[in-house]
Amino acid sequence: MQEQHLYEYAVIRVVPRVEREEFLNVGVILFCKRAKFIKVLFEINEGKLRLFSNDLDVEQLTLNVQAFAKVAHGEKDAGPIGQFDLPSRFRWLTALRSSAIQTSRPHPGLCDNLDHTTQRLFEDLVL
Repeated sequence: MQEQHLYEYAVIRVVPRVEREEFLNVGVILFCKRAKFIKVLFEINEGKLRLFSNDLDVEQLTLNVQAFAKVAHGEKDAGPIGQFDLPSRFRWLTALRSSAIQTSRPHPGLCDNLDHTTQRLFEDLVL
């Protein structure tokens, strides 16, 4: 029997106009403390985003989501937050905020393959 991993995930959302509270799912972040695992998958679909707002700066939005992923993965150019330990980065990324990039509340799960589960969640919730 394969080892089961307790994980948490959140959906990454773009909120083109915060005052309207409408959003589009653009990615997922999956975190497993025990396995020291964190992974972000995202896709910016400009066509779908244009349905929400014609004046959205998609290039800047893409850069912002890329920065989000850099923080999650602890890359050297992710600034001081990117240097936090893994659980702290996940908690910072999933904290409630009022900005164009938000996340759902974290949801728990169990799986035996974290990469596969991240991909499945991405396909189910974003694509």
